[in-house]
Amino acid sequence: MNSSIISIIIIVIVGAILISIAISSYNKLIMLKHNIDKAFANIDVILKQRADEIPNLINVVKESMRYEESVIIKLTELRTNFLNATTSSDKIVVSNEIDKTIKSIFSISENYPDLKANQNFMLLQGRVSQMEDAISDRREYFNESVTMYNIGIQEFPTLIFAKILFYKQKPLLEITEKEKKYDGIKF
Repeated sequence: MNSSIISIIIIVIVGAILISIAISSYNKLIMLKHNIDKAFANIDVILKQRADEIPNLINVVKESMRYEESVIIKLTELRTNFLNATTSSDKIVVSNEIDKTIKSIFSISENYPDLKANQNFMLLQGRVSQMEDAISDRREYFNESVTMYNIGIQEFPTLIFAKILFYKQKPLLEITEKEKKYDGIKF
């Protein structure tokens, strides 16, 4: 066999391997990027469900506690703020405020046996607890997706495509120290 034919075959094989690596790297970056978008969309869906169920919670609480209007007004305002929020960070901040307010309502229910015994309130409280668990799970999945993306754009050879496509590190969904601080329930 002629050495030029062997050289051409080697060049073709090396070229095919490089093209295969390039395609695989590009597809990995695209998958990682879309996985983050999907993960946040899943958080957004459950936050929207919770915002949609807040009117039911408000109605049940209104019936049982007419004089706790400030909590009801605050929860209504927060729901409106969530529905009007345009960025994911705004939605997260409002969502955290909703969490605190809902916890306050559940604590108030401990002081009002009629409300605590109300079947609608109990069902709603259970539903909100399920949603809070789902939100927590989806936030965890979002952070896993972001971590995989951040690792992916730093690995070789995907690093090359990440630079070409201007992919940047994405921040994890973090809870601020202020949001972690618990001051107790205040009436």
